[in-house]
Amino acid sequence: MQQHWKVGDLAKLTGLTVRTLRFYDQIGLFSPSGHSKTGHRLYNEADIRRLQPILSLKDLGLSLEEIQTLLKGHTYTPSDIVAIQIERIRKNIKNEQKLLAELERVAERMNHQEPPSIGAFISLLETMKLNHEKDIIEHRLNWERRFDQLGNFLNDNST
Repeated sequence: MQQHWKVGDLAKLTGLTVRTLRFYDQIGLFSPSGHSKTGHRLYNEADIRRLQPILSLKDLGLSLEEIQTLLKGHTYTPSDIVAIQIERIRKNIKNEQKLLAELERVAERMNHQEPPSIGAFISLLETMKLNHEKDIIEHRLNWERRFDQLGNFLNDNST
């Protein structure tokens, strides 16, 4: 018997949001293979297998547009993907350096018993927010591992 998941179930399983899955469907990146009689999106095992490369390519730093292009048959060479990763790491380093500089400025003011200015504090918060995005990527890698485990489970139980 074929197992089906509604969009909310798939969201819980993958760590994606329902909104993200609906958006992927809306732009034609990842659509369910079926719908219930009441119109709910229904995903099956094959759909889950189709989602895995999308998430992996996203984690490699490709945009949704690049992923769509790739899925339509355009190939990125390993060199292209490495170049994308290099650029992503450069941006991360730049963000980390900016955060470090702003934290050092705030620490220096605090060491001189001067409260940081509102502008410096807001700038620090904005930089910390950018840094938080890096943590989100690491979180996605963790649920990708869960996704791999699900794929192994599905493969083991399909025999």
